[in-house]
Amino acid sequence: MNSPRERRDRIVTSKAHSARVYDYILGGKDHYPVDAEAGDAMSRHWPALPVHMLENRRFMHRAGRHLAKERGIRQFLDVGTGLPTSPNLHEVVQEVAPESHVVYVDNDPIVLAHARALLRSSPEGATAYVDADMHEPDAILDSPQFRELIDLGRPVGLMIIGILHFILPPEDRRLVQRLLEPLPSGSYLAMTIGTADFAPDEVGRVAEEYDRQGMPMALRDRSTALSFFDGLELVEPGVTQVHRWWPGPEQDGIDDRAIAMYGAVARKP
Repeated sequence: MNSPRERRDRIVTSKAHSARVYDYILGGKDHYPVDAEAGDAMSRHWPALPVHMLENRRFMHRAGRHLAKERGIRQFLDVGTGLPTSPNLHEVVQEVAPESHVVYVDNDPIVLAHARALLRSSPEGATAYVDADMHEPDAILDSPQFRELIDLGRPVGLMIIGILHFILPPEDRRLVQRLLEPLPSGSYLAMTIGTADFAPDEVGRVAEEYDRQGMPMALRDRSTALSFFDGLELVEPGVTQVHRWWPGPEQDGIDDRAIAMYGAVARKP
């Protein structure tokens, strides 16, 4: 893990960063003025953006809980973790199964600086943080943290939440498959995928704003989102907007036009 000085040297405060914009829009405090300016501009284009971002995180909570409670998964790889806003994945799954292991992955120095919050495991379980980029999957899979905490003789829950829209074609499919490749049969992929299917004009303007801020993104229609799960066994209800995947009472009344993210969970045969 990098030293505190190296972490500070990597933090660029003059340019917006997706994790910090996300933090700002959801009411967090780990961001800079440039992130607030970008978030305000995006929210002017699409006032539903905070609802959309909150529902993406709530999907992660429900998917993680489902995998721990209903599918018996006890080890997780969370790629593109983001800022550690509680409850984090390990808090969700260790509430179900305290012995669960979670390996977090992110390459944002702000996330790295707050990684201590991600490492507060239950006594029975374990967590670790890998400072790595999804574009370099071998650095994740070969990391000592992954090798120590993840037993490839047992199923793994691979979580790719709120990051795929920043992974541009043609690398996107290869990177997802590379992360799935070493995981044994009975493992699961939980993933969210950005889309403009439900509010094309507003979401298109948000995407343009991200691009102006140096964060280009790729939005996918439903057929493209579905294709990422080829060869896997989708858990019902399949690929759907995130607020419609096993919704709870807090999803009541949410307008489809406020959500620009597909989500799904699928089993590796």
